[in-house]
Amino acid sequence: MAETIRVSIRPEVFRWLRTSAGWSVEDVSRRLRTSVEVVEAIEAGKRDPTLRQLKELSLAYKRPLALFLLSKPLPEPPKPKDFRMLPDKKNVFDKKTILALRKARELQRQSAELSENIKYSVTPKITKANIDDEPEQLARKYRELLELTEEKQRRFKDAYKLFNYLRDRLEDLNIMVFQFSMPVEDARGFALTDRVPNVIVINSKDSIEARLFTLMHEFGHILLGQTVIDIPDIQTIHSVTMDRVEHWCNVFSSHFLLPRELAMSIFKEEKRPLVDSRTLSSLKSRYKVSKAMLLYNMFKLNFITQTEYEEVLGRYRPQEPKAEEKKKKQGGGIPVDRKRLLEMGEKFISIVANNYDKDYITYTDALGYLSVKSKNFDKVIAQARK
Repeated sequence: MAETIRVSIRPEVFRWLRTSAGWSVEDVSRRLRTSVEVVEAIEAGKRDPTLRQLKELSLAYKRPLALFLLSKPLPEPPKPKDFRMLPDKKNVFDKKTILALRKARELQRQSAELSENIKYSVTPKITKANIDDEPEQLARKYRELLELTEEKQRRFKDAYKLFNYLRDRLEDLNIMVFQFSMPVEDARGFALTDRVPNVIVINSKDSIEARLFTLMHEFGHILLGQTVIDIPDIQTIHSVTMDRVEHWCNVFSSHFLLPRELAMSIFKEEKRPLVDSRTLSSLKSRYKVSKAMLLYNMFKLNFITQTEYEEVLGRYRPQEPKAEEKKKKQGGGIPVDRKRLLEMGEKFISIVANNYDKDYITYTDALGYLSVKSKNFDKVIAQARK
């Protein structure tokens, strides 16, 4: 029989690693196939865990095994301000959301260090806004700055192309944009402005139109200099209970993606009934915004009644499966190089590539930064050199 190796650890470190990963004592006991009492005994310092148990939790928490051997918990940056308005979940996040926050913080730190090596600025090229500023005017200003004209918006093949364009332009302003998978009902996005570079994280599980809305909503938080996590939704924009800041960012995003003048023009010119499914599908395809966004603007600009708005909106509540999800269901999948580009963005990959080219980091370092194996390295780097 193999010998059971027990490891002496600090109970407060064991507890910190569990709670910081969003795991309950019951979660840990199930993962280790042991009793709650055993886990509680470890956290009370009355029992040492086995090496096998620590390895299992290292995999579960996605943390290095060495962290269990620390003498005390490491200081961690505060979590973003919770604007999600979820009952009984204030500052309580799903494990996958916590992991996304941790990934974003690490990429933010790495971006700063790697940018310093190659003399890249990480200071946002924006003018900070104030909650008393008019969000519609700022939306107009940034459409011009990001060169998003009506003609350009219509020319994009689909909403994915528009998203990628806006992501690239925001990264030109030194705003890093990452995409990670989280439960949509737990968070759609968050913004980190307490360190540079500023970061926007979008939920990759969301529909692409929702991601576009969240992208510009979180950019609103960047302009306001706020570190927050939330669930942006055009359907709640007129809610009387909504936080003033969330409302401001919703209005900013709405006017950025579909300016008042543009909405008025296309609704007036439309020959078919505005709430007709063919009309909504056509406008969605042309302007790459959700049907909910179109309906909200029709209602806000008095082209349809509140009753029509609420009745028609009910048809489109279920989200369409994303293209990535359809591929998975068909037995396909996203290649690693493409997945890393979607997650990390072209700018981060480019920063890693430049550090590698200039010998500031080794080949092994670069693999670690990009979370890839050697067989995928060249393909991932090529994404940033197109």
